[in-house]
Amino acid sequence: MLGTILLIVLILLLIGAFPSWPHSRSWGYGPTGGLGVVLIVVIVLLVAGVI
Repeated sequence: MLGTILLIVLILLLIGAFPSWPHSRSWGYGPTGGLGVVLIVVIVLLVAGVI
């Protein structure tokens, strides 16, 4: 249950940090890349059954 909630929150953060939005246009791809890596790690942990 906690893993699913964490996954949904990370996906929403990833969408919010995407550089096409006006508030994040000057950030570049840094936050999106960082959140993408965290999202991949969480997905791997969910598949492995750790979370």
